[in-house]
Amino acid sequence: MGKTCSYFFAPHSTWAYFGHQRFVALAEKHGARIDMKPCNLGKIMSVSGGLPLAQRAPQRQAYRLAEMRRWSAFLQVPINPQPKFFPPQPDLAARTLIAAQLALGSAAALELAGAVMRALWVEDRNIGDATTLEALVNAQGHDGHALLQAAAGAGAEAEYQRNTDEAIAAGVFGSPWYVIDGESYWGQDQLDFVERALAKQDA
Repeated sequence: MGKTCSYFFAPHSTWAYFGHQRFVALAEKHGARIDMKPCNLGKIMSVSGGLPLAQRAPQRQAYRLAEMRRWSAFLQVPINPQPKFFPPQPDLAARTLIAAQLALGSAAALELAGAVMRALWVEDRNIGDATTLEALVNAQGHDGHALLQAAAGAGAEAEYQRNTDEAIAAGVFGSPWYVIDGESYWGQDQLDFVERALAKQDA
């Protein structure tokens, strides 16, 4: 039986965007199940010593942009380093992904997550807007209106809070964050190590 990897991320995370499709592909390659856990990165950062981007020193902000361009070229993954709608209000997008996972299953939710991230980082769309999210869901062949209603409900909100509390308890302090057999890996640049952990099942 394949392993399970807990996948903590925020839908507006640059580095989750860069790693998302590679992570999904390598999990499929190794027969691993992804336990997708969209969470409240702002709350996590507030208890783990992190600062929102706008509050970081100018040299840190400048280096982040340089690194984004470097990774984009290396991975051949397009990105607009300074999208029009960044930072968005990410909570509704996160709850929409949770609602998708509950209603449609992990595969559909992971596919939608990729579409949401591309909408922000490539298509210059506002993922904090309900109309935009509904259109993204519809484009995936699902009922956007129904899913946005579910995202606004108590069940999705409770799951969002559970994911966030679980992330804090697990020592998460950034996005994306992967946990396999109790071991944590922070960032898409750790996916080689994630794959090694998943490959142990093949030995």
